[in-house]
Amino acid sequence: MSAPERSSVGRRAGYLVAIVVDAVLLYLINGWPGWDVVPLLTEDTTRVLGWVNASIIAGVVTNAVYLVSDPPRLKALGDLVVNGIGLYALVRIWQVFPFDFPDDGSVPWDLIARTVLVVAIFGTIIALIVAVVRLVTGRRR
Repeated sequence: MSAPERSSVGRRAGYLVAIVVDAVLLYLINGWPGWDVVPLLTEDTTRVLGWVNASIIAGVVTNAVYLVSDPPRLKALGDLVVNGIGLYALVRIWQVFPFDFPDDGSVPWDLIARTVLVVAIFGTIIALIVAVVRLVTGRRR
């Protein structure tokens, strides 16, 4: 097998793994056991759940497309879509903040969670910029 074929096989295996992981996440969040068994999540989770689901579903759909064909520009476009939806979901999570952390004063969980959200938001913005550059240039990486 030549190097490009191995690279293609490896990428496609990665897409398949991503589909399986995303499908399992969707089931765990929406099926059994469900998001509502997580004690740190409040009823406000329903206000962000649709966008979280949309982000995961977009990942499943784009990875399924990549299994069939993954030219650089198509991959960049798919990454733009997935990261755009993901960014909106992250911003909504920041706005709603559907978490109820223990307030025992020992660990500032609210601050830690908000810091993680900020890092995720900025990381996603960077990923969007990279995807735009890849879409324009047609380069894989």
